[in-house]
Amino acid sequence: MKANTSGVPVGALLRLIRGATGVVAGLIALVLVMTGCSVDHSGQDDSKPTIRLAYQAFPSGDLIVKNNGWLEQALPDYNIKWTKFDSGADVNTAFVAGEVDFGALGSSPVARGLSGPLNIKYQVAFVLDVAGDNEALVARNGTGIESVAGLRGKRVATAFASTAHYSLLAALAQAGVAAKDVDIIDLQPQASLAAWQRGDVDAVYTWLPTLDQLRKDGKTLITSRQLSTAGKPTLDLGVVSTAFAGQHPEVVDIWRQVQARALTLIHDDPAAAAKAVAAQLNTSEEDAANQLSQGTYLTIDELTSPTWLGVDGKVGNVAENLHSAAVFLAEQQQIPSAPPLSAFQSAIYTKGLPGVLTQP
Repeated sequence: MKANTSGVPVGALLRLIRGATGVVAGLIALVLVMTGCSVDHSGQDDSKPTIRLAYQAFPSGDLIVKNNGWLEQALPDYNIKWTKFDSGADVNTAFVAGEVDFGALGSSPVARGLSGPLNIKYQVAFVLDVAGDNEALVARNGTGIESVAGLRGKRVATAFASTAHYSLLAALAQAGVAAKDVDIIDLQPQASLAAWQRGDVDAVYTWLPTLDQLRKDGKTLITSRQLSTAGKPTLDLGVVSTAFAGQHPEVVDIWRQVQARALTLIHDDPAAAAKAVAAQLNTSEEDAANQLSQGTYLTIDELTSPTWLGVDGKVGNVAENLHSAAVFLAEQQQIPSAPPLSAFQSAIYTKGLPGVLTQP
């Protein structure tokens, strides 16, 4: 891949694609692919093929895999390139541009990605976590906001097209507040923290680790765990390019195995899991352990149950979860329309499940 020589910052290009639709998005994505992107290639062997992974800085097994170098150990004949993204919307943009093979992103961005106008050709191959108290809506102290209903006429920040954005819309609908009656602005987690500290926003719906900083001088109005109980669950998912999975199924198997290993570590050795996550988030092990405790991490048996991914030949309810999210997004006029359930069922990668997860 070439360096970015377009003169336009990669972040700006990503935002441009994200805001475009249809043919326009495709053309912008093509420009990004042609001009390349500014990614660190140090330590890579030009004679090896490269596996490109998009990750985000939220506590998950994905960070454990990255920190411990498990993919590098399991796939010595490949370069492993990790690229950090700020949100699922930007991960989607990278898939549109053909820049990544695997990605970690929320269920709402995946529902968007599998719907028009994006129609991204990727498949869900893993459930990284089920959102709990690790995503929440927090009102700043001094604003007088005591409930979600109190957000009418207030300015609320969230990362557009993220699970937090989806959950914010769900929380407003649950409280009988029209989204148009709230000034909702698009800010990534760190930018929303800065706006909060300046007093520019009244509330923020976001995720860890930024969330814990907001909680220090704010009131939690609702969490994603509460919304899940009310029928609007959100997940963090691992996806793989459909083309890549077709060409390299053995790599997908190994990627799923190391992700399963990370889930097992979270359950069996939480101290070791926290140590790895702390290294990636540049925080203390105690703080990382606290962050991990706020999410829900499935066991391998749960992961391959009918409730979640399912097994080879029998897709689980993750497909229905994504379809429901797309229907809600269409109702909120966030996407033109929701594809049929069958489109989401075909986008769940269950090849070899459950046995493949426990193979050496």
